[in-house]
Amino acid sequence: MNGFEIEMEIIELQEHQTVRFCFQSGNVSCPKEIRPTAIYVILYILLTGVVMLTVCGNLVVIISISHFKQLHTPTNLLVLSLAVTDFLIGVIVMPFYMIQSIESCWYFGDIYCSMHSIFSLLLTSVSISNLVFIAVDRYVAVCDPLLYSTKITIPITWLFVAVSWLFSLFYTMLITYFNNDAGLYSCPRDCLTVFDATWGLVDLVVTFVLPCSAMVTLYTKVFIVAKRHARVIQQMSSADGSKSNIPKKSERKAAKTLGLVVAIFLLCWVPYYVYTVVEAYIHFTSPPIVTNALTWIVYFNSCMNPIIYALFYPWFKKSLELILTFKIFKPASSLINLFPGNH
Repeated sequence: MNGFEIEMEIIELQEHQTVRFCFQSGNVSCPKEIRPTAIYVILYILLTGVVMLTVCGNLVVIISISHFKQLHTPTNLLVLSLAVTDFLIGVIVMPFYMIQSIESCWYFGDIYCSMHSIFSLLLTSVSISNLVFIAVDRYVAVCDPLLYSTKITIPITWLFVAVSWLFSLFYTMLITYFNNDAGLYSCPRDCLTVFDATWGLVDLVVTFVLPCSAMVTLYTKVFIVAKRHARVIQQMSSADGSKSNIPKKSERKAAKTLGLVVAIFLLCWVPYYVYTVVEAYIHFTSPPIVTNALTWIVYFNSCMNPIIYALFYPWFKKSLELILTFKIFKPASSLINLFPGNH
């Protein structure tokens, strides 16, 4: 009997040793998920690549628009604000979340946990509001081109940027202060932001439903007007006896660009908000890997933004070449013409 008890104690001790915790001071912290070394390496390489692409891609946009005076337009100032926001997400938010996702532990303390949550909410909110203002800018440019230069000026654009940041800051402070379920499902010494049912619904409406509805509505009107313009061009070309393939290309290009903007935004955000609503209202707790994957899909939108809003612009490749060859350090490089076809 004594031998059996000793054997059971040995088995229990071995089972206890197989469960590792994030901190060695007993089992008062989260259990640490153990993965094979190869999985750790693959995850770090993959997520580090996403972080570097986010940081470097947005940094190129920031340098280009800030340095070259030819790019100092209202539209590009909004793109600059978007790039700064996504760059900060890549520098401040994503690296720490990468370590937490892979190690399944938060090693950076309670103070920075609060700061990290605030920065994440603030910057993602600013990023979304920037996308909305870019949609407004494109709507005015296409639907009211004759008055665009008087309606959308540089001061008005800076006002858009200020409103975007100030509103996002106010909203972040509000939801951080009044959200009662922050950290509800997290184990001790973990870092997890959880919304209660009320604020989960508020966040869904403020940061997804309203911005998404505005973007879809504005871009739909832009596409309709662009298609109407293309039809007029086709009629004029037919009357002149010239080629009529121009409107087809215009319609394809408009559909492709606008479709990418809306589709990637929806693909990145819809799964996350569906999960947030389900979790808030039925208190459904999914494995951490699900939460991590959905959050990374949201952050991936910051990685895609410079590709959508910069790589499709004709000046981007030229400015990238000038940056990589260090020609931007030459005198009067800010006056270089990035549109060779324009004189």
